[in-house]
Amino acid sequence: MKRMEKSADNTARPLVLVTGAAGYIGSALTGILLERGYRVRGLDNLMFGGTALLGWLTHERFEFVHGDIRDRAVVTEAMAGVGSVVHLAAIVGDPACREAPELARAVNGDGAELVCDRALSAGVRRFVFASTCSNYGKMPDPTGYVDETAALNPISLYAELKVAFEQRLLGLGRPDVEPVCLRFATVYGLSPRPRFDLTVNEFTRDLTLGRRLEIYGEKFWRPYCHVHDLARACVMAIEAPSELVAYEAFNVGDTRENYQKQGLVELILEQLPDQGDMVAYVSRDEDPRDYRVRFGKIRETIGFTISRRVPDGIREIISAIRTGLVLEPDHPRYSNRRS
Repeated sequence: MKRMEKSADNTARPLVLVTGAAGYIGSALTGILLERGYRVRGLDNLMFGGTALLGWLTHERFEFVHGDIRDRAVVTEAMAGVGSVVHLAAIVGDPACREAPELARAVNGDGAELVCDRALSAGVRRFVFASTCSNYGKMPDPTGYVDETAALNPISLYAELKVAFEQRLLGLGRPDVEPVCLRFATVYGLSPRPRFDLTVNEFTRDLTLGRRLEIYGEKFWRPYCHVHDLARACVMAIEAPSELVAYEAFNVGDTRENYQKQGLVELILEQLPDQGDMVAYVSRDEDPRDYRVRFGKIRETIGFTISRRVPDGIREIISAIRTGLVLEPDHPRYSNRRS
């Protein structure tokens, strides 16, 4: 366990603990919090390295704890003086959890429980949990939408663990803690820790590099949201009045941003029109996950709206690769998959 100490800035907003701070969303969130005047403590085991946080290394309101959320001593130390927690640290995504199920259970299950337990012991009030729209699984009505009132139907280990921890938090029933569960849409776009194992980013990378792209299950629905907007939603969940968000779950995204894979490819080809011959669709009649999501609750409750749409994220990826700002976009460091 290594902790980088900084002198306190007494004029700053309260201290926020971000677990998974060096990750795809966590690194974006850390920057936004610091820009808004918060003190930020990042906790991460640096499974994918820590370069995403180098820009904040000497910031007077940032400190870093290198450790694992399964380590009781590390988590206890990280909670000292914290007013709010944003819990992002996890084995993220269906493929990563499927490849390492025991690790996923240990981190997303036991580790999350430990973070919750230590937060309660430390008197943390606002606890924001990064959940997922994958919790909905497959829509009962393939022509409709799901919202927060819909039954949860997790059909992957990743979603099962997210649902279980949501239920744990929302069932606390304690007036001294304010859990908020954010069900993220499928994420895309650039962050300080780029990823190219995500649908929009991966498709865009491959077509930008002139590769043949085979699309499986092109007719099944998912909602999408830019990484920067998901990070913004975390900040809004911290700052919202307790009577609006405590013990609530919110889908995070925009109802207009539900797409089938074929629709995503069409958006990419609008920006890469010469690559149309490089796309092939492989029919698949069944996909266990198929869901279109409504996002009215978070907009109407706390005023969250997205600032970027899928074409904006596509443009970012194309530019980052073509300019050479992201070298070796196939490198394993840009993926959460282990194989």
